[in-house]
Amino acid sequence: MFKKLFIYPPFIAFVGATICISLIAYLSLISNEYILWMIPTFGASVVLITALPDSPLARPRNIFFGHLISAGSGVFVLIILGTNFFAIGLAVGLAILLMMMSGFLHPPAGGNPILIMISTASLEYNVLPLAIGVIIISIYSVIFNKIILKRNYPWF
Repeated sequence: MFKKLFIYPPFIAFVGATICISLIAYLSLISNEYILWMIPTFGASVVLITALPDSPLARPRNIFFGHLISAGSGVFVLIILGTNFFAIGLAVGLAILLMMMSGFLHPPAGGNPILIMISTASLEYNVLPLAIGVIIISIYSVIFNKIILKRNYPWF
């Protein structure tokens, strides 16, 4: 029974998600600012890599490029139109368009333009933690799925 618990997929996802988000939260501890590093869309990305690793949406390249494309869409629209109801919608729509056209669709990344558009912090304050977190999650997804669990999971 004890062995069954450790190979039970929900338990594996629980452990994997706990470790990944805790690593990112540790960066917050170092900087003394949870808000800086704990980007809500990371939680949804970790659900995909731990609970649905076979999904094309959970591939490391989708995680990496999806988040960056989406954040870039938010930054672009913010610079051009500022923040208003239409600009927020346009930024999310543009992110989806670009992720689909590029083949790097990652649904959790769709929240990044909203975060960037409504944040009162500087763009660097939003984009740098996002980029670092995305790199950590992408690397972690390979270590967790391909190396530790020996799943048929892409390197990138």
